[in-house]
Amino acid sequence: MKISQMKKDELFEGFYLIKSAEVRQTRAGKNYLAFTFQDDTGEIEGKLWDAQPHNVAEFTVGKVVHMQGRREVYNNTPQVNQLQLRLPKTGEPNDPSDFKEKPPVDPQEIRDYLGQMIFKIENPIWQRLVRALYSKYDKEFYSYPAAKTNHHAFEVGLAYHTATMVRLADSIGDIYPQLNKSLLFAGIMLHDLAKVLELSGPEATEYTVRGNLIGHIALIDEELTKALIELKIDDSKEEVIVLRHLILSHHGLLEYGSPVRPRIMEAEILHMIDNFDAEMMMMTSALSKVGAGEMTNRIFAMDNRAFYKPKLD
Repeated sequence: MKISQMKKDELFEGFYLIKSAEVRQTRAGKNYLAFTFQDDTGEIEGKLWDAQPHNVAEFTVGKVVHMQGRREVYNNTPQVNQLQLRLPKTGEPNDPSDFKEKPPVDPQEIRDYLGQMIFKIENPIWQRLVRALYSKYDKEFYSYPAAKTNHHAFEVGLAYHTATMVRLADSIGDIYPQLNKSLLFAGIMLHDLAKVLELSGPEATEYTVRGNLIGHIALIDEELTKALIELKIDDSKEEVIVLRHLILSHHGLLEYGSPVRPRIMEAEILHMIDNFDAEMMMMTSALSKVGAGEMTNRIFAMDNRAFYKPKLD
C-alpha cells in the first residue's frame, strides 16, 4: 500500500525505503530505532522497540524493507505502530530509486526552461556569471535537493525550486515593470546554487563540513568571486555589487543567516518569492501525509504551526 493511501488505524503491508534510521534510548536505557520510511508518494515515521544489534546492522539508510504495521496518528504526526520489518527476498522489490519522491515536473523540462530563461538575462555580466557557474556545477545542480528536510528535499528539488521562483519572478515582473527582471532572474538562478556544496547529494542527504561551518550563502558569494576573477570582471562595478547583494540578503534577516538585509527592490522580492515557494512546498508536503479532516504535524520552519486539511472536493 502506498503511504499516501494509508488510512488512520488501518493495518497495512508493503515495501518501503528507509530514508533515515537513528538509534535512540528509552528512559529505561533500552535501544530503539527511530525510522523515517518513504515511497514515491510520501513519508511516514516509525519506531522499532528493543532494537538488537543485528536490527541496527540490517535496517540501514538507503535499504528497501518489507514493513507491516498499523498507521496511527500521534501529536498530529502519522506514524507506524505494531511495526514489523524484514529485508526483501529474492525477486521482491529492492531498488531504492523506485521509492524516491519524484519532482512534480520532468527534470528535462526544468533544464530546458532554465536554459531558455538564461537568454532573458539581458545584462551581459550577469548572464556570463550565471552561465559560468551553471556550467561548473551542471550535474549537481540538476540532481541535488534544495534542503535536507524542510522544503524541496527530493532529487532535482534544487533546480525545481529555482525554476518555480523564476516563473514567479517573470509574472511579478509583468505586474510591476519597475522591477529589473534580468537582475531578479540572475539572483534567483544563483541564490541557492551553493547547496551543491552545502549538502552531500541526493542520496541520504547530510550537511557537508563546509555546509555546517560556512553555509551556502557565504559559499555562493565565494564562488561568485572566483568566477569574477576567472572572467576578468571588475568586482567594483555596480551590477556586480547589486547581484552579490541579492544573493547575500536572500534570507531576509540577519538571524536567519543573511549578512545584510535586502536594500533594493529586487532583493526584497527575491526574499519574498523564496519564502513563498518554500512555504508552499512545506505545506503541500505536510498536507499530502494526512487525510481530509486531519491536522498535519507541526512545521518547525513555519512558526511550529500545524495545518488542517479541509473536507472539500
